[in-house]
Formats: sequence, structure tokens, C-alpha cells
Amino acid sequence: MSLNARLEPVLYLFAGLFGVAGVALAALAAHGGGQANLAASASAMCLAHAPALLALALGTARLKTAWLAGFLMIVGTLLFAGDLVSLRFAGSGLFPYAAPTGGWAMMLGWLAVAAGAVLRVRA
Repeated sequence: MSLNARLEPVLYLFAGLFGVAGVALAALAAHGGGQANLAASASAMCLAHAPALLALALGTARLKTAWLAGFLMIVGTLLFAGDLVSLRFAGSGLFPYAAPTGGWAMMLGWLAVAAGAVLRVRA
């Protein structure tokens, strides 16, 4: 069983979790008051990456780099959104540079998707 096939259920799981978190954070940003921008930014990243993870899960048989792209997007979104949510509710982030690290991981995930166009899966 390929790494892509083993990771497929994880991609579906995080697509759903990021989707629900994105909607909840959007509601918090709309109704929550102070520092709503933090919740709004976290919501945007969750809602941007939920459908991307769903697409990666659906394309694991065709995209050789789906496992890498998904892993980077999951870790990146958790770090980025998690840091903003932690800052909003606890008053301090996860650790220094957690959000930028997460941002870089998400960008590398998207580059892994692009690399998948070059690294073709043999049929």
C-alpha cells in the first residue's frame, strides 16, 4: 500500500476538521469582539485548506506528491491557525514564529502540489 493510500483517510479527516473549524472561527470573528482579525485570519486558512485536502484525498491515485502536500498543509494550517487562536484566547502564541513557520509549510505544500504535475504517477 502506497504512502498516498495510507494517508488518504487522514486527508479526509483534516479536511472535515478544518472545514468545521473555519466556519466556527468565522462566526467567532463576526460575533466575538476584540481581536476578531485573528479569528478571521485563522478561519480563512482553515477554509482555504479544507477543500485542498479534500481534493488531495480524491487525487491520491494520480498525484505522486499528495502525501507530502497534504502533510505540509495539515502541519502548516495547524501551526498558523493554532498560533492565531492561541494568541486570541490565551494572549500568547504557541511558540515564537509559529505562524510564519506554518505559513511557510502551507506554501511548501502548494509547491508540492505543483511538483506533482512534473512527477507523474505511472499508470
